[in-house]
Amino acid sequence: MRFGIFYEHQLPRGGEVDERRLYRDALVQAEIADRVGVDYLWEVEHHFLEEYSHSSAPEVFLAAASQRTERIRLGHGIVQLPPEVNHPARVAERIAALDLVSDGRVEFGTGEASSSAELGGFGIRRDRKREEWQDAIDAITRMFVEEPFAGWRSEHLRMPPRNVIPKTVQKPHPPLWVACSRRETIRFAARNGMGALSFSFVEPEDAAKWVDEYYRIIGSDECVPAGFAVNPNVTVVLPMMLHEDEATAIGRGIDGAHFFGFALAHYYGTTPHDPGRTNVWDEFQERRAARGFDRDRIIANAESLNVNVGSLRGAVGTPEQVTELVRRYEDAGVDQVAFVLQAGPNKHEHICESLELFGSSVLPHFLEGREERENAKAERLAPAIEAALARRAPARTLPPGYRIDEDAELARANRPRSLRSEARRRVQQGFYLLVHGRSDAQIERRFGPAAQRVLFSGMARAYDPSAAFEGALQFRLTRTDGAATTWTIIVRGGRARVRPGKAAEPALALTVATADFLRLLAGDANPAMLLMDGRLKLQGDVELAPRISEMFGGPSPY
Repeated sequence: MRFGIFYEHQLPRGGEVDERRLYRDALVQAEIADRVGVDYLWEVEHHFLEEYSHSSAPEVFLAAASQRTERIRLGHGIVQLPPEVNHPARVAERIAALDLVSDGRVEFGTGEASSSAELGGFGIRRDRKREEWQDAIDAITRMFVEEPFAGWRSEHLRMPPRNVIPKTVQKPHPPLWVACSRRETIRFAARNGMGALSFSFVEPEDAAKWVDEYYRIIGSDECVPAGFAVNPNVTVVLPMMLHEDEATAIGRGIDGAHFFGFALAHYYGTTPHDPGRTNVWDEFQERRAARGFDRDRIIANAESLNVNVGSLRGAVGTPEQVTELVRRYEDAGVDQVAFVLQAGPNKHEHICESLELFGSSVLPHFLEGREERENAKAERLAPAIEAALARRAPARTLPPGYRIDEDAELARANRPRSLRSEARRRVQQGFYLLVHGRSDAQIERRFGPAAQRVLFSGMARAYDPSAAFEGALQFRLTRTDGAATTWTIIVRGGRARVRPGKAAEPALALTVATADFLRLLAGDANPAMLLMDGRLKLQGDVELAPRISEMFGGPSPY
């Protein structure tokens, strides 16, 4: 079991603390946590969430903490990846720089954002944020390992080849995490080979079910890593306040725990909010009981702690109570518990006392045999991780001869639609109408062998000789009934022709479901996501894959 402290930098209106004091106190708390043996310091990235989170530049706070600590891991919990918030190249640069100044202590947590204040504030479409995350994480992890980064062209990001520097101390890159609030996102984390940062305040017995499913997926063919390393870990986040006297712990910490939950629901639900005017703290005081945060339900008579007792309690209690609660999480297979102490009106001096007490009276119970258990876990998972990484599309090598050319790159990035490209857009739009919202079986009925011949013949006619490719490309399209059709496009002497059947020695062979192939052509599916999910398989020269679109009349990959 590992332990962390988790920060939102909360600042209820009308309190005695201002933002400068809030940050200074948090840095002092980080020093204490580092000294007493806490393993992780987690810091969120949020924007415009008044009172709930005044943490919009976590990389600045974590960099400051890195110079005041020696061993504690510095965790982004999380970086928001939609490009409207953070350009992927800037994310890669900031993570690498923080890894350098901290001497390799960064944990790279990622997420999509989901509050209306943030999505609307940056103009992010809610129905596209998951695909933006998947596109960005694929690009960013490639920026870490590709030297130079071979460029990117997707619906969400256009970037020419560049060597993104600096590079991280940790190789191939810092451990990857993703924010999780539901059981489905725990599965999503596992399918992507990432650590799960869970914010759902679940009881240990419920967490056990989530953990079992997470590790089942990590060990299965469903796991296709989003990065170039797998980080098999599950973390749960809980409010905490410690004191030898249970009633004192409750008096010091329960209002902060309840405000944390209330403000979370305020911003992530449908509660109206007027920027700069709504007073979340006043609303909390007036409506907390009606919203499920009844102060009177938390009384000092618990032999053992439950996270929810008709009202959120978390780990607010005595060292003995919190030790027993953490032991139940350990028995459930949870790898880390991260505690929220800085919440609502919680006082700095009480947080410092809790950290000291945690280091002396709770943490020592979990140190004996910890390294041996972690080594055994790593050995047990090693074959599954090796198999998962083999399913991940490898790093690319930039074709020789690419040179920075500002005029050409700007023209490519801002290229207006020609008549030919407009025709292609209309064809793509037609494909979109054909496939969007339809089942695999419905698509297959419309796209039999005759329609496939027309499509591949059109691709061959659209071949661009400037692509300077010669060889065979093989496309194997599978069906839900187990049948498959195979087509080969052969390029010789600057011309392309199509024929049914396999190629003798294809330069690249693609295997994909017929329906997914149509969705790719229609722009209704993300190739990176299909690769990560194992639904698109490549054999041969995988560096050709991002060039196929440009070869046959589509847009440039850069």
